[in-house]
Amino acid sequence: MNRVWKMYQIRTQSYGIMNISPEKPTENSIAFKITENLKPDHLEVINESFMHNVPKGSETHFKVVVVSKKFESVPLIKRHRMINELLRDELAGGVHALSIVAKAPSQWEGSDKRVDPSPVCRGGFGI
Repeated sequence: MNRVWKMYQIRTQSYGIMNISPEKPTENSIAFKITENLKPDHLEVINESFMHNVPKGSETHFKVVVVSKKFESVPLIKRHRMINELLRDELAGGVHALSIVAKAPSQWEGSDKRVDPSPVCRGGFGI
């Protein structure tokens, strides 16, 4: 049986309308918080949970690629702290891992805009 998920829309200050879907509440929350607070030029929220030993449809492992003017002249560690602070509720809840690529627009434009894939899960015990 095919399931058809109804898409919902929310209005954001920086992007206008943003599509969300009810089966991805954590992904939606991450995207919304980053969008509202960092007003990114580029944002990718990648659910990498399928690469780990978790039930299908889990939202436990994410990678975010954030390009924001708010990162200009800000050291990388502070950029990561900004994102971790924005997502503290998700990290305290069900998100087990968060990989962050945080760049200023000048860094992003000067790059190949390619993000390296995450390493293969080793099962949590390095096995």
